[in-house]
Amino acid sequence: MRLILVAGALALIFSLFGTPALIKVLARRGYGQFIRDDGPSTHHTKRGTPTMGGIIIIFASLIAYLCAHLVTGNSISISAVLIFGLVISLGLVGFIDDYMKVSRQNSRGISGKQKIAGQVFFAALFGYLGIHFPDSEGLTPISHNLSTVRDTSISLGVILVVVWVAFMVTATSNGVNLTDGLDGLATGASVMTFLAFVLIGVWEFGQSCAIVASGNCYNVRDPLDLAVLAAAFAGSCTGFLWWNASPAKIFMGDTGSLALGGALAGLATSLRVELLLIPLGGLFVIITLSVALQVIYFRLTGGKRLFKMAPLQHHFELKGWGEVTIVLRFWIIAGLCIAFGLGLFYTQWVAG
Repeated sequence: MRLILVAGALALIFSLFGTPALIKVLARRGYGQFIRDDGPSTHHTKRGTPTMGGIIIIFASLIAYLCAHLVTGNSISISAVLIFGLVISLGLVGFIDDYMKVSRQNSRGISGKQKIAGQVFFAALFGYLGIHFPDSEGLTPISHNLSTVRDTSISLGVILVVVWVAFMVTATSNGVNLTDGLDGLATGASVMTFLAFVLIGVWEFGQSCAIVASGNCYNVRDPLDLAVLAAAFAGSCTGFLWWNASPAKIFMGDTGSLALGGALAGLATSLRVELLLIPLGGLFVIITLSVALQVIYFRLTGGKRLFKMAPLQHHFELKGWGEVTIVLRFWIIAGLCIAFGLGLFYTQWVAG
């Protein structure tokens, strides 16, 4: 538990005090956000706000995690190493996209196909490596079985595991990316979701089959260290939120949103709660569905729109809702979804 507190606190401090320094560097170089003309008119005041703030989120999480282990003398787990590899890789894809946008001063970064290809490649690599590196109990960072609120008896096999993990990571990272459209919206929702993973990791460690000899125990590799990792991300996002809340002084950009989505999917996969990510990331799911429904409805009706604009948060902006009102209400929705997900997790353990 001390390791979790140290990692979370250090990440918060590094992010809170490191973000202003990053803002100055980005502003000096002119790395400001480009605002599309077809978006809500209120967003034009945000033109030029420094972007690529995801750099500090990744950096603060990584340094805090390493420092916490150095201070406490605990060893670093291979599960956390693989997730950090995924986070940095996806952050690099997002960074390239952000850099091309600010350098060209338009909304065209890398193409959608190139972005998806990069996400799928690194996610598949994460999935493949995750089913290797067994510990003394034979547990690998990623299970061969499909998991809901815990591992099931449904074995997927190597190929299906890699495909499934690639789909999960790509969908989640794009979901966070679509949610990152209002000041603090995606950051705040991410904080709550990471805290949920802290609770799940601690619970799985306490009910681990290596500690508790019962049929209801959890066979998960490195659950406590994954809780430490989740705490580091929660702390770094919280520190960043101080500067990202309305009116935002900095945006996370694709650098941050793709990386955070990868972290969420990586934690869900490694903690064996893959399908539980749907309610835990409920806000990201709802906003992603709004985009899918908009496209489907547009094509089926020959050009009519189901929402005034997608993603969903912009629909409410065009209806006249204030940005802060939308963010707060969407945070409430995210919190309710997370409470429901944690309820499902605990209910399954009680029933078992």
